[in-house]
Amino acid sequence: MPGKSAAVESGNELRDRVAVIGRALGLEATTEVSVGRRVWGARPKIDVVLKHRETRASLGIECKYQATAGSAEEKIPATIEDIRAWPIRGIVCYTGEGFSKNMEAYLLSTGMAVELRDLKKWLELFFGL
Repeated sequence: MPGKSAAVESGNELRDRVAVIGRALGLEATTEVSVGRRVWGARPKIDVVLKHRETRASLGIECKYQATAGSAEEKIPATIEDIRAWPIRGIVCYTGEGFSKNMEAYLLSTGMAVELRDLKKWLELFFGL
C-alpha cells in the first residue's frame, strides 16, 4: 500500500476505513451488525454492512488485518464458512503485510475476498455504481 499515512494499523481502523469507502460511494454503512448465532451460542457480528438505498442490495464485509506473520490467518477458512451462513452476500476485506502468499491465494480463490486497495472498484462493480 503506497505511503505510510495511508496504511491501516488495526482491525478497527480497517473496519472504519471500509465504512468510509462505502459511504463515499453513497451507500448506507452500519458497523458491528449482529446476525444469528453460532453452534455454541455466540452472537457473531458482521464488521460492516453496506446497503444501496435504491435497490436495497446488501453486502456484509468481514475485515481482516494482519501486520506480521503469525497464526491469526489460520482463522480465515472459518471466517469464509461463517460468511456462507449469513442471510446476505458477504466478503472478506483484508490488508496487512502479515498475510502469507498462500493465504492471500486462498482468499482470492474463494471469490469472497478483496484487498483493501481494490475495495472501491469492487464495490462500484457489485452495486452497479
